[in-house]
Amino acid sequence: LLAAKKEIVRKSGVLEFSEASTSLDDVGGLDVLKAWLARKRRAFSDEARAFGIDVPKGALIVGIPGSGKTLCGKAMSAAWGMPLVRMDFARLLGSLVGESEGKLLQAIKTVESVAPCVVLIDEIEKSVAGAGSDLSGVSTRMLGTLLQWLNDKTSPVFVLATANQIESLPPELLRKGRFDELWFVDLPNLVERQAIFATHLRKRRRDPTGFDLKVLAEQSNNLVGAEIEQVVIEGLGAAFDESRELTQADLERCMERAREIWEQLQYPALT
Repeated sequence: LLAAKKEIVRKSGVLEFSEASTSLDDVGGLDVLKAWLARKRRAFSDEARAFGIDVPKGALIVGIPGSGKTLCGKAMSAAWGMPLVRMDFARLLGSLVGESEGKLLQAIKTVESVAPCVVLIDEIEKSVAGAGSDLSGVSTRMLGTLLQWLNDKTSPVFVLATANQIESLPPELLRKGRFDELWFVDLPNLVERQAIFATHLRKRRRDPTGFDLKVLAEQSNNLVGAEIEQVVIEGLGAAFDESRELTQADLERCMERAREIWEQLQYPALT
């Protein structure tokens, strides 16, 4: 059945089937969000329908780049045992009048045909930011089609949208009824940074108890999850090049370089 769904998505030409190999346990921190996603899984059951609960619509996760928004979607798909389908609006755009809207409608029909599934729309603000201001009206019409589907859909399709800049999103996308919940993902705190380090060390077959995670977490203030992962990756690379085991000092040196880069970039959300 999964192979058949993959083939349907592949033939659509506008959607991408993504293999989900990450569990929610692989996501460091974000405990409240992960707990909410775990509870939503039961809402897809026949028991929930009999109890009067509607099929979950989806969630919009907004936050700083690299904070684990997309990773949550992949992990949720694996945890729920549902295929993950990526919808990229750039692939829906066509040169002919009405072609883009037609591709979007076809994409919607396709994801509903492979339901239950999770649909991931990454950085949705880039797809709908021009609605209302583009001369052709394509973005406006596509946004209208998407909003109507989000509002009216009853099929077991969970739409997980991510965004880096909430101010670029149209207000009508943010109101209740389009999504079940709107989440903001901030910089990880001290405890969450420890969990993120532990997660990526275990992922690469290293025992987290062999490292002082508290010190690493204290030194990684203002770093997001993706940057912490890169610290672990670079530390392993340095140790491998010298034919030795990974050490605390390797991670601290890589972290210092990461912090120097962060200070040069200065995320807009923090200035």
